[in-house]
Amino acid sequence: MGDAGRSLRGRHVSADPGSKAGSLGDWLSLVKFSHSIFALPFALIALLLATGGRPPLRMLALVVVAAVAARTAAMAFNRWVDRDIDQRNPRTVSRELVTGKIGAPAALALALAASAIFLLASGMLNALCAALSPFVLIVLLGYSYTKRFTWACHLILGLALALAPLGAWFAATGSFVHLTTPLLLAGAVLTWVAGFDVIYACQDVDFDRSLGLRSIPARLGVRRALQVARLLHVVTVALLACFGVHTGLGVWWWVGYAAACSLLVYEHTIVSPQDLSRVNAAFFTVNGCLSIVLAVLTAIDLWVAPIAPV
Repeated sequence: MGDAGRSLRGRHVSADPGSKAGSLGDWLSLVKFSHSIFALPFALIALLLATGGRPPLRMLALVVVAAVAARTAAMAFNRWVDRDIDQRNPRTVSRELVTGKIGAPAALALALAASAIFLLASGMLNALCAALSPFVLIVLLGYSYTKRFTWACHLILGLALALAPLGAWFAATGSFVHLTTPLLLAGAVLTWVAGFDVIYACQDVDFDRSLGLRSIPARLGVRRALQVARLLHVVTVALLACFGVHTGLGVWWWVGYAAACSLLVYEHTIVSPQDLSRVNAAFFTVNGCLSIVLAVLTAIDLWVAPIAPV
């Protein structure tokens, strides 16, 4: 755990360690349920492509359950792991485990329950998903520790979310066939998520340095970190273009692509080293719109001009 671990040990943690249940709103806030719009739409894009735009209802339901459960497990576990850090950061002191609205044991129980649901849903999809699901959980839960020892934590978060379209593809195909399609999409998700997470982490650069936590902004400074984020999003744009060409998607996909590119440009115009006040808008609003627009227009494209399933 390095410097971060030494900084945190032996210091009083004010978060309530009890078993408070909390309200439904508290639980939804704890796991940032609304942020499911980041990875889930890309999982649906992969599923639609693999099934020719017409996934069986059971498969669709299981993919959605697996994706939401996986993200819930990851978020609840992250809040449990970071509760001692969160109570020291002025930006995060209102989080549920810090205020005591939800007890730490309850959050850990949610993470374990959601993990079990994810494993069950994966097993109900097919044998390949069942075999891969434990390794997915290792990445999802392991991410929570990465900022304690590597500045590449943003890329690992990107990898965690990039597993969503890969998993959906495997759910539909049950084998390692035609992997170029999901790998291009997963690569775009990885760099997209890593880029906006770098932007988000710029808010905590001084705090992270004070505790010895690793991040690209803490290592390089805000100005250079924003440059890294721009570079990552250039790669995102390139990979999405390759994805569109490779899959032969039609005009509606390219309308969505143009919208996504415009949103990424806008995201980088509303944040700067001198003004980070709109980071939350860049993080949630812009990126949420991007993923939804792409998914909806992909679905329309496949409805207008269906393709053969894999």
